[in-house]
Amino acid sequence: MRLAAVALAGATVVALAPAATAAAPAGVDARAELRAFIADGSSTAAFAEVRQDGRRIWRGTAGTSDLTTGQPVRPDGRFRIGSVTKSFVSTVVLQLVAEGRLRLDDPVEQHLPGLVPNGGAISVRHLLNHTSGLYDYLEDPQFFYRDEASLRDWVHGAGRWQDYRPEQLVAVGVAHPPYFAPGQGWKYSNTNYVLAGMLIRKLTGNSWQSEVERRIVKPLHLGDTTFPGSETGVRGPHTHAYAKLPEGPADITRLNMTVADAAGNGISTPADLNRFHAALFGGKLLRPAEQAELKRTVPTGSGHSFYGLGVAQADFGCGPLWGHDGGLPGWGTLLFGTADGKRQVALSYNPFEGTDQSGIDMAVVNVAVKTLCGEEAASAGAVADAAAGLSALRGGAGR
Repeated sequence: MRLAAVALAGATVVALAPAATAAAPAGVDARAELRAFIADGSSTAAFAEVRQDGRRIWRGTAGTSDLTTGQPVRPDGRFRIGSVTKSFVSTVVLQLVAEGRLRLDDPVEQHLPGLVPNGGAISVRHLLNHTSGLYDYLEDPQFFYRDEASLRDWVHGAGRWQDYRPEQLVAVGVAHPPYFAPGQGWKYSNTNYVLAGMLIRKLTGNSWQSEVERRIVKPLHLGDTTFPGSETGVRGPHTHAYAKLPEGPADITRLNMTVADAAGNGISTPADLNRFHAALFGGKLLRPAEQAELKRTVPTGSGHSFYGLGVAQADFGCGPLWGHDGGLPGWGTLLFGTADGKRQVALSYNPFEGTDQSGIDMAVVNVAVKTLCGEEAASAGAVADAAAGLSALRGGAGR
């Protein structure tokens, strides 16, 4: 099995049989679904929060946040959100479109000259919806561990602490041939969002982190959401991430996340992510024109699966839902909700890096179905199909 030392999961693009939109579950209790994350020993922790009309209607936890101390999981704990960061970044780009600083159909070459081969044919829109064809830099072999020995080298060696500049990451991506000509296919690529972050800096004079904080985090009072750059730790209460080695679990919570940059650098909580989703899809962050662009999707080649501008559309069995997922070594995240921003679920879990995690997809789908649609929304077969779609469509060097 080829394992990724750094894996930013792609969109949770889940295919279920279409159904009429269901009302919010009245008595949500997904404790059994959360316990499934740790029942087989593949994950150490899981916790989730469900919101309806801005009110928390359920939250639950399972497992242990720190194997050394045995501390239980806190429902307000922080975690690395991985590719859910992309939804924040795309929102800022769309705000810049609204301000007239760029257009979605502007070529990348216009704003970042000389950086990307064929940049005159690749538009900003191509970056945000993953139709650029640019190679995902995280699929380069330097970002992979191949076996137990190389996993141990990554855990205990210098690789976890290496500092990267976005130009370096893009250079790795463009050194490989593109997957296809711009606009002629769909392939999840983290290179696209590193470039989006560079666009934000070029247009504003500020880092993408600063603009996300100024435009989204502060106005929405997301006090537990940060984009830490090269800071390796997670401040405040948080779950820990682990790699499974023969000698026992190794704590890999600390990590230099410049390797992810604008593709996956964020840290947040379930409550903050749900508030962000409610504001984004409730129309509080974008004008109607840009809101429409956000939800203008392209097919991903997986049936009922589509990708917009930094957000995915999926059917969990109760009509179209919107959001994103994220994955990093030892971390997993799901954020999905209704198109009107009235209902959402945010889920964090901590799978052991270095193990087969295919079974976790079923647990992810089960939580989403029960909390957003109700237990009756999908048959066992449909949930299994959705889990298979989730596993198959994770982008980049996904686990």
